[in-house]
Amino acid sequence: MKNNLFLGIWRHLFPVPSAIWQKQVAEKAERARAHLAFMSPDHHRVRNLVVRELPRVGKPLAPEWIVPELNLPLEKVVALLGELERHMTFLFRNGDGAVTWAYPVTVDQTPHRITLSTGERVFAA
Repeated sequence: MKNNLFLGIWRHLFPVPSAIWQKQVAEKAERARAHLAFMSPDHHRVRNLVVRELPRVGKPLAPEWIVPELNLPLEKVVALLGELERHMTFLFRNGDGAVTWAYPVTVDQTPHRITLSTGERVFAA
């Protein structure tokens, strides 16, 4: 039962042959790797920072706020944010260029609220 996949239909569970689902998992993983191939270590640093800090700060994070946190030049931060947003990968900025959501969290009001393990409450993106 450790590596089995079941399809639930109403009250019944049907096993899915591993040859079918393992191939699909491998294909999706390859597509995900290709989609994220553009990301440098600095892209990851920016993304990780905004995901971690949006719930704590509770308001949009301007590029100028990110600069001292990561010790990167403003022009680089703006470029990294633009690339992350352009690839529709992890974040969205408002008209002022400040990050308002970074999946899975947002400071914009949505119908979805989550409570983090730290106790912070935030809207889900």
